[in-house]
Formats: sequence, structure tokens, C-alpha cells
Amino acid sequence: MNASEKKLSLTTRVLVGMALGVLAGFVIRTLFADAALVQEYLVNGLFMVGGKIFIASLNMLVVPLIFVSLVCGTSSLKDISTLGRLGGKTLAFYLFTTAVAISLALLMGELFKPGEGADLATSSTFAAREAPSLAEVIINMFPTNPINAMAQGNTLQIIVFAVLFGIAISLAGKSGERVAALFVDLNEVIMKLVALLMNLAPYGVFCLMAQLFTSLGLDAILNLIEYFLVLAGTLLLHALVTYSTLFRVFTGLSPITFLKKMEDAVMFAFSTASSNATIPVTLETTTRRMGVENRVASFTVPLGATINMDGTAIMQGVATAFIAQAFNIDLTFGDYLMVIMTATLASIGTAGVPGVGMVMLAMVLNQVGLPVEGIALIIGVDRLLDMIRTAVNITGDAVVTCIVGKSEGAMNVSRFHDPHAGEKEEDVHFTKE
Repeated sequence: MNASEKKLSLTTRVLVGMALGVLAGFVIRTLFADAALVQEYLVNGLFMVGGKIFIASLNMLVVPLIFVSLVCGTSSLKDISTLGRLGGKTLAFYLFTTAVAISLALLMGELFKPGEGADLATSSTFAAREAPSLAEVIINMFPTNPINAMAQGNTLQIIVFAVLFGIAISLAGKSGERVAALFVDLNEVIMKLVALLMNLAPYGVFCLMAQLFTSLGLDAILNLIEYFLVLAGTLLLHALVTYSTLFRVFTGLSPITFLKKMEDAVMFAFSTASSNATIPVTLETTTRRMGVENRVASFTVPLGATINMDGTAIMQGVATAFIAQAFNIDLTFGDYLMVIMTATLASIGTAGVPGVGMVMLAMVLNQVGLPVEGIALIIGVDRLLDMIRTAVNITGDAVVTCIVGKSEGAMNVSRFHDPHAGEKEEDVHFTKE
């Protein structure tokens, strides 16, 4: 059995866990929907507890990983002015890919017209949470209490404090060198903890999928099949075509190799539906499997998980077209430009807001005069689509990380081409050899 286990890669084990979870969910939904014991002890017991522990374990690593890795990366910079260039490139690419994503989504929405003929009335209701202004977001990026920021998991505040702390270390001479060495060792320990959790992932993914598919009704998807297919297709198109093209043009490397190395991170993102929870895996993938130096990846990955929302932008584009068509409201070319601009800027303006996708969509709909209650029409299939959106988002984070890393001369190309790079670090042995 040990020999067969060794032959199975982590990717394969996670895929098996995912498939078995989906199967278990459908079996329980079909055969044991009314069995109180099964629902109480298995679905809302074992599956719920296992899935929540898995996500909690990933979230547990996010704050220490962002802080420690970013301090390591910033303190290792020879020239602090490099940080400004790094930030400028990263932000520019994230905004550009978001603008492309929303444009592509609007095009697909107009091309396939998923809401045409629905003739829906505005009987549904949806209470939209108010988004903070861009000025508030910028002010709130700077922590008054960094410990409180870490306790609350405020990513932008943690990034700002870690960058300032790292700069102070690099300027502190011998004392700074000793502190930097400690953070390098801490980073290695945390990455080993990431590897440990990745090896437990198949069981967590099984629990998440099993619980989800006992409650996910196919009737909701069938009622909105056109919207579902257009949105899912646009997400895949953006991930496979837009990202691959940008990756090839700006790095000169193979997008096929890139996509193969993204398998683990994509499956983690799909099963958790959380870019933040996937940060440890995305960071591990971009550094150890793709060869991007930590000083770049530690900055671009957490920032991307916070402000890079290509998948969410695509949802907004298709949903805007769907709602406009469903309520027989014609949008002008100026309205479309307004949607593109609002969604792109809102990806930063709503950073860190709970339920960010719906907040951004409400902002976009208000901007072009569409009924916000239209959101209630599509919310039934949003959970499954959110999983796909998250996978697209973290793929974008990794693409920009590689592009920026390559442009800064901070990417080990031979490691990128090595199909087995990072596999040794993923193995966890509980006995000393």
C-alpha cells in the first residue's frame, strides 16, 4: 500500500478526494435526503466539521505566512526603490487583467444573450451592502494597531506593516541581519507547515465536496442554464486564453507548463472558494514549483488575493448583461464603458469587504440604472460559480507573479522547466531519516 501511495501525486489524491466527495454528496441527496441520522451525523456532522477544520487550518496560516514571507522578501531587497517599481508593475497588471476580464464578459453576454426572453418582473429582493469609498480604503490600509490587523486578518494592513518592518530591518545593519536570519528560518518552518496541510488536503476536499453536493440542487442550475454556461465558459476562456497569452508574451515561457504546475493551487481554490485561504498554496506553487523569488511572490500573491478579482469582474459583466436582458432594459455603449470602469476600480475599492462579489455587482448595477434586486435571480447558482471564479482569480495572481518576477530577474527558469520542482518540499516524513 505504501508503494501505491507514493505513486499517487498530491494532485491525483486531491482529484480522487474531490470526485469521491461529489459522488458521496449526490448519493446522499438521492437516497438519504430524508434520513435524519445521515443528515445530522454525516452531512452536518462529519462532513461539515471536516470541511470547516480544513478551511480554518488554511486560514490559520494566512496571516503568519503573509507577514513572515513579506518581511523576508522586503528585508532582502538591495535597493528599497525597487519596491516602488515592483508595486507599480503589480498594480498595473492586476488592473489591466481586470479590465480585460470585464470587457470579455460583456462581449460574451451580448453575444449569447443568456437573459433574453426571460421577461422577469422585479419581485425579488436583495439588500446590497454599502461599499466604502476609495479614499476610505486607502486610509484604512495603514494600521493603527498591527496586532489588531493580524487578529482581524486585514490583508492590506498586514502588507503595509510587513513592508515597513522589512525596510526597517534592511536599514538596521547588524541587528537587522540577525532579525532577517530569524525570519528566513521562520519562513522555512511555515512552508513546511503548508506542506503538511497540503498532504491532508484530499480528506478536507472530500468533506467540502460531499457537504456541498448534498445541498446543491441541479434544478437551480437548470433554471439558469444559459447564464451558468456563458459565465463558466467566459471564466475558462479568460483563464486559458487571456492568461496564457499574457504569460507567453511577457515571460517567453510555456503557458502549458505553467497551467500544469497550477493544478494543486487551482483545486485548492475550487474546493475552498476562497482566494485568501489559498494564499499558502499559491505562494508555495509560485516559489517552489515555478521558481519566482520570495521577495516578489510574497508581495504579489497576497496583494492579488486582495485586489485581483478577474473572476468576480467576469461574473459582474455576464450578470449585468443577463439582468439587463431579463428585465428588457437596453444598455448603451456609454453604459458598457461605465461598467468596465466601475468594476475595475471597485476591485480595489471593495478590497477586504465580506461578500465582495455581490457588493461590487450592486455598485455596477446602480451605476448603470439596473435593478439591484436582479441579483436575487442569480444567487441560487452563485456558490458553484464562485468556486470557478476563485480558481480563475488565483491563476491570475500566479500569472502576474511570474511576469513581474521574470521582468525583475527574480525567477529561476530552470526550476520552472523542472517538472518535479517543489515535489520534495511537499513530502512530509514523520520519522527522521
